[in-house]
Amino acid sequence: VQLQASGGGLVQAGGSLRLSCAASGRRFSRSIMGWFRQAPGKEREFVARISWSGGMTYYADSVKGRFTISRDNAKNTVYLQMNSLKPEDTAVYYCVADSRSSYSETYYDYDYWGQGTQVTVSS
Repeated sequence: VQLQASGGGLVQAGGSLRLSCAASGRRFSRSIMGWFRQAPGKEREFVARISWSGGMTYYADSVKGRFTISRDNAKNTVYLQMNSLKPEDTAVYYCVADSRSSYSETYYDYDYWGQGTQVTVSS
């Protein structure tokens, strides 16, 4: 699976952004997809994941109620809708794939990573 994230940018606090992740490869439709983020000087942090069917989602407490993950298997694309953004959401966001169905929040359980897209939220 190859992943290409896009949609990052600069937004004011309270604003919204939608990240997209275009995937290629036959394993996409059977992979759990997710998003991680990493702020400067901080460890990678799990954000959200979605099952291969889209029927199950899971969020970090820090984004629950503000972010929504979704996928369109026909388009091989995963989305992260981010609303009510806060300055602490500023980070590089990475699209990830778990082809082994680990259903994990740990970064090493995700075997495919995209290149990252910068999200900056100003106060």
